[in-house]
Amino acid sequence: MTDRTTLPTADQLRTQAEEAARACGVELAAHAGDQERRSPVTGTVVSALAWACADDVAAAVERAHEAYLSFRGVPAPARGALVKRWGDLLTEHKADLGRLVSIEAGKVTSEAEGEVQEMIDICEFAVGLSRQLYGRTMTSERPGHRLMETWHPLGVVGVISAFNFPVAVWSWNTAIALVCGDPVVWKPSEQTPLSALAAAALLDRALEEQGFDRSLSQVVLGDREVGAALIDHPRVALVSATGSTRMGREVGPRVAQRFGRVLLELGGNNAAVVAPSADLDLTTRGIVFAAAGTAGQRCTTMRRVIAHTDIVDDVVDRVAGAYRTLTIGNPLTEGTLVGPLVGRPAFEAYEQAIADAVAAGGEVVAGGTRVDGFGDAFYVEPTVIRMPEQTEVVERETFAPILYVMSYDTLDEAIALNNAVPQGLSSSIFTQDQAEAEIFMSAVGSDCGIVNVNIGTSGAEIGGAFGGEKETGGGRESGSDAWRAYMRRATNTVNYSGQLPLAQGVTFDL
Repeated sequence: MTDRTTLPTADQLRTQAEEAARACGVELAAHAGDQERRSPVTGTVVSALAWACADDVAAAVERAHEAYLSFRGVPAPARGALVKRWGDLLTEHKADLGRLVSIEAGKVTSEAEGEVQEMIDICEFAVGLSRQLYGRTMTSERPGHRLMETWHPLGVVGVISAFNFPVAVWSWNTAIALVCGDPVVWKPSEQTPLSALAAAALLDRALEEQGFDRSLSQVVLGDREVGAALIDHPRVALVSATGSTRMGREVGPRVAQRFGRVLLELGGNNAAVVAPSADLDLTTRGIVFAAAGTAGQRCTTMRRVIAHTDIVDDVVDRVAGAYRTLTIGNPLTEGTLVGPLVGRPAFEAYEQAIADAVAAGGEVVAGGTRVDGFGDAFYVEPTVIRMPEQTEVVERETFAPILYVMSYDTLDEAIALNNAVPQGLSSSIFTQDQAEAEIFMSAVGSDCGIVNVNIGTSGAEIGGAFGGEKETGGGRESGSDAWRAYMRRATNTVNYSGQLPLAQGVTFDL
């Protein structure tokens, strides 16, 4: 279903964006410039801001480093109090920041506000973490000695984020980095600058209220030049970069060349295995949200369904039928389920992937076209394509709502198909067979960083570490022990014996 009746005018959309930004504390005049950004909602300009340059990045990093020299000595619970206040401000301005995310990234309202809720959740997680930065005490082989590990702040963290999660990914890094004692310099996506400024303004307010240096959190708007300057700066101890695998291939070696650390969250090509015992009502709901949500523009979007031969026809019919009921239209309107693609390049990739799939023997069973009536914006029908096998186009990540469906006969075959792509982010199995679920989660099962049972591939909670393997980059953000990426470890030996025995029985008598 398509709703074309409620699309705002360009002036209305720009006014909404400016009002939401001001509500979060952004002084727009201070950021005015000639870099125009268009909203995917209407395809019209919603902001004109000034971009930074490489010299601006260097200055920001130096300020952050100076702030770090003091901040690293602040007790972690006090740093946690700062993050707690930030979470309170995010809660207060959830609707304002969510509105900006919808306008700039094209997310429907519930997903945009859900992204802000993720920010609130990670703040809560980080506050608890501020009292749990545990080390270990180990038994020494030498009498009268104690071994222990201690964890210390790492230094300046550079964050590069993508348009599809314009604020949440930054917050995952920043909330944990701050409680670990690290300042953050953020280069957001060029497509979502107002969302970035608004999110950062709320943290600026928390920093000021808690008596901390505002240089602990800085935003540098700009293009590839700005990103490169951040990646290459020797004082940036950790670069956390989210984007394409192509981007990761550039970032990783450059940071490694200067012996910095990287945390890479790159592409995904996520599959769901649907077993014969699956609850198909539950399966259909799980597939449709994971595949069509955010117009297919999540790294965790479900792009492949691998269904058992006995049920694949039923799965295709159910999913295709559900797709035909999805409301496509203005993401700011209540009830809309599918918003726009981010822009023309995304639409062209969508068209090309469908053409390549058909050329490889695929059959389009639902969707497959651009939705007319939205002017310069790019709204498309979520698409289901039945494929005879897993060809090159299926193994390629296309950031659009295209779902390829294939069949399998044995679980080993399904696992092999799941793993036979370069990416390794998220995966699912829908089954009522406990043994199948256990095998899929085991060492001989899915090779992804996220492995789910009876739930789709997207919608991860912040309590578990988020990230993937292979060309997804290997990084982990958010929950679990992901905090260790933002700290340095020291092994300490304390000798209280009054003697000087050496390890391994070595003697060195003077």
